[in-house]
Amino acid sequence: MDGKVYGYVRVSTKEQCEERQLIALREFPVSEKNIYMDKLSGKDFNRPRYQRLLKRLKPGDLLVLKSIDRLGRNYEEILNQWRKITKEIRADIVVLDMPLLDTRQTGRDLTGTFVADLVLQILSYVAQTERENIRQRQAEGIAAARKRGVRFGRPRKEIPDLFYQLKEEWTERKISSRDAARQLGIAQDTFLRWAHGK
Repeated sequence: MDGKVYGYVRVSTKEQCEERQLIALREFPVSEKNIYMDKLSGKDFNRPRYQRLLKRLKPGDLLVLKSIDRLGRNYEEILNQWRKITKEIRADIVVLDMPLLDTRQTGRDLTGTFVADLVLQILSYVAQTERENIRQRQAEGIAAARKRGVRFGRPRKEIPDLFYQLKEEWTERKISSRDAARQLGIAQDTFLRWAHGK
């Protein structure tokens, strides 16, 4: 192969499993100086090292990944990145966890490219379908639980007997809602919600 070999590792601060990815890339082998790594936290998906790697990739280079999900958060993003690397930049990709996703031996002929793209499309469809099924199962589970009388959210506070006396005094403007709430040991808005029957 004429081009350079690069590796990309992405971990969230939650999973912290970069060593597993690094070992796989080194065994490929990818030179240590050509491995780019992003550590992300929570919803932050700004990947500066990945962006730097994309600028460096040239036609004929090879990008090695441990698994396909390192390319993006969801399959739409993964497909976009796959197309950018293989079609726009015209670099090859090897996904170590999934030997069918290796454009090196396939990239030179139409059938191989078609197979790799097809595998990716199928994975994308399966992942998207599974996400939709999970959402549907959750919605059905919540609906079934509600039918059984399960309440969601924080349990409602029991209204103490003193409330009714204080509500009457509040209605007759003998006491403020803040004073009534303080006597009951609750927040003012809770008192007002109870007073308005909500």
